[in-house]
Amino acid sequence: MKFACLCYLDQEKVGGFTRKDWARLDDETLDFDSELTARGVMTLGYPMQDAATGVTVRVRDGKMTATDGPFAETKEQLAGFFLIEVDSREEAVRIAAECPLAPLGWVVIRPWLEREHS
Repeated sequence: MKFACLCYLDQEKVGGFTRKDWARLDDETLDFDSELTARGVMTLGYPMQDAATGVTVRVRDGKMTATDGPFAETKEQLAGFFLIEVDSREEAVRIAAECPLAPLGWVVIRPWLEREHS
C-alpha cells in the first residue's frame, strides 16, 4: 500500500528554535529518511520552505484569488512530506511515529488513491 505522510509542525513548539536546534532536527530527519530508504519503503521525501513563502489559490464562481502566505492565525505549518510503500496501514502508522517531526507536531497519513489509467 502507498501512503503520503504529511508532516506538520506546531509553531508554539518550534518558535524558539535556534539555528543549532534546526540543524539538529535536519540531521535527525535526514537520518530518518536514509533509514527508510535503506529499508526500501520510502520513495520520495522533501522538506517545505516556510509557509510565508506560499500562495493560497482559490477559485469561486469562476474567479481566482491568490493570497500570499498561510491562512491568518495558522499555528501549524506543513513542514514536509514523505511517500512510503508498506504492507499495511499499521506499518505506516509505526513509521510515522518514528518521524523526528512527530513530537513537534503531527504526521497525517493518507493512502494513495490508485486509479487505472486508460
